[in-house]
Amino acid sequence: MAGRTKKRRQFLAATSAGALALVGGARVEAAEWTDAEKANVQTVTDFCAAWSTRDMARVLPFLAGDCVYRMTETTAPVNGHEGVIARLKSSVEGSERVQFRVLATYAAGSIVINHRIDQFVSSRPLTWEGVGVFFVKDGKIKEWSDYTIRVQR
Repeated sequence: MAGRTKKRRQFLAATSAGALALVGGARVEAAEWTDAEKANVQTVTDFCAAWSTRDMARVLPFLAGDCVYRMTETTAPVNGHEGVIARLKSSVEGSERVQFRVLATYAAGSIVINHRIDQFVSSRPLTWEGVGVFFVKDGKIKEWSDYTIRVQR
């Protein structure tokens, strides 16, 4: 009986330590990106940088013609270049400056995830912090969904 109690305590100690490490923000390093993942990350990185031009003609080529875009977790998706233009053109054209600042990027196969702070500087400025999830196929962004992070500082 004493042996079982000792093993149970060792198990509980080990699992508790693992749970504490997760809660405490311990990170597990991912494997090196494949060449395909590097290319997908570059596509998304270049796409995010293109917004600073405020020129939809420079942004749209990164998106597949039949792409799906979801602005936030609470908005309905739009389809294709026309849907993206309808959703974002007025915000982009009405801004003096647009910046997508990428804080972190993760990749797994065709999926690229980035943590960003987007700023639209205008008479009605907007700063948004969130996570973008991109599905990249054949060098184009096929699906793009953004999820808001509600940070309390």
